[in-house]
Amino acid sequence: MTNSTSGVSQSGTAGSSGTMAMNNNNTTNTPKIIISEQLQDNLDALETTFSKSTDIVFRHWNYGPELKYAACSVYYESLVQEDTVNYMKISLQDLATHEIGPGMDVTPQDIRSFFEHDGVSAKKAVVINDLQLVVDEISNGRLLILFDQWDKALSFKAESVETRQVNESVNESVVQGPRESTVENLQKNLGLLRLRLKTPKFKLERITSGGETKTTVVYGYIDDAVDAEVLAEFKKRIEQIKELEILETSYIEQLIEDSTYSPFPQYRYTERTDMAVAGLLAGKIVVLSQGTGGILLCPGLFTEFFQSSEDYYQRTLIATLVRWLRIVAFLIALTLPSIYIALSTFHPELIPTVLLLAVLNAREGIPLPAFFEALLMEFFFELMREAGVRLPRPVGSAVSIVGALVIGDAAISAGIASPIMVIVVALTGIASFSIPQYNIAIALRILRFPLMISAALLGGFGMMICLLFLLLHVSKLRSLGMPYMTPLAPFRLKEMRDVILRAPLKTLLRSPRNHHKHKPLYNGKNEE
Repeated sequence: MTNSTSGVSQSGTAGSSGTMAMNNNNTTNTPKIIISEQLQDNLDALETTFSKSTDIVFRHWNYGPELKYAACSVYYESLVQEDTVNYMKISLQDLATHEIGPGMDVTPQDIRSFFEHDGVSAKKAVVINDLQLVVDEISNGRLLILFDQWDKALSFKAESVETRQVNESVNESVVQGPRESTVENLQKNLGLLRLRLKTPKFKLERITSGGETKTTVVYGYIDDAVDAEVLAEFKKRIEQIKELEILETSYIEQLIEDSTYSPFPQYRYTERTDMAVAGLLAGKIVVLSQGTGGILLCPGLFTEFFQSSEDYYQRTLIATLVRWLRIVAFLIALTLPSIYIALSTFHPELIPTVLLLAVLNAREGIPLPAFFEALLMEFFFELMREAGVRLPRPVGSAVSIVGALVIGDAAISAGIASPIMVIVVALTGIASFSIPQYNIAIALRILRFPLMISAALLGGFGMMICLLFLLLHVSKLRSLGMPYMTPLAPFRLKEMRDVILRAPLKTLLRSPRNHHKHKPLYNGKNEE
């Protein structure tokens, strides 16, 4: 789409000066195409590149004595919001005032000299001499201006796409503590982190993915808090994947994880900036990408999946009790159905007599063995949980609750399942909801079924074998080269202050965060 006008046209919107998202890391291995001094040659190349794109705008205009010099603004109207502010008009006005004198006309030589020597302009522009970079900048929502008789282009930050406003986190709601959550705008997310970390030691490095997406990815760390070996390993892995198509932060997680087929997540996600900053202070690396609201925390250790940001806003005893509840919930969600199958099928003598009689009475008339009964009810529960997630939010929770009540009552009335089994499955589901990190809760949904099968085949002995294999797996697993079970294996006593117990903040203030650099504080004195 071409729009031709004379004079200086109104296009683009105001943007903050000097905040271009282009740097050396954004360049790819594509050959450099020098911009021609002939404007029409450049426009022909761009029109070929952007052919069949109805939202591309070529806005022709003229300037100089008798408007005899030609120029053209190129941008995506779907990315650049129309406004009365015109970048080039303001720049030319500044140029005429500062370089040539009032009332004088502007020539191509004046523009070349002004911008190549970084003349002071109201709207900061980046000078580009590569036509492929011009294409990339337009695709990133910049406004590009090309001039006749000049082999360079000017790039202005002009993108204006509607995004979500900063609001309360949906997936990590808290009773006490900050409410702000990340959004899909990368610059906003980085600004929220900078507001909490007012130190030049907080480093941010930017890369651009390859392929057609060219997604901007930023990773950050605190210079003297991050482990040098972990950072080197992360940079090596991110370098290997940066030419691939990356649409979302979870792509990066799957591309750099140590064990692809492990059910356990090796990195953590958060939408809360306070949680991300706490991770940075603990030596983590954060990864953010444009268009994604979540922040990836690397590496992720097993014990950290039981921690919540609210743990540090509550008093010590309360936070410790809640953490114990999460650990118990983890064990219930993992083993309760298999324990029921093993006891009712192989080890009824371990059940107290009165309870055993109640179980036998409840199971009277049930045509299915305990394993198939549990498998059927677990399938129904997982089906309802998935339906509740996929349905629109106003009706999703209602459908899940009504579906559970109706199916549970109908299964008991039809003699397909016993009341005890319905209670077991319901407790298992509630326990899985008590774990703060969603991705570890998904792992439990997978691991529950091998345990049920082993309990159905060999009873308690089969469960023990399956749990031992599970323990061997997590002991062998690593995250960015770090042992997954740290600080349990290898055992680190000082870091145990924030695992099963949550020690007082006067102890945690410097340990385990930056534990390699600081000594913990206790009662105002250094603790050895």
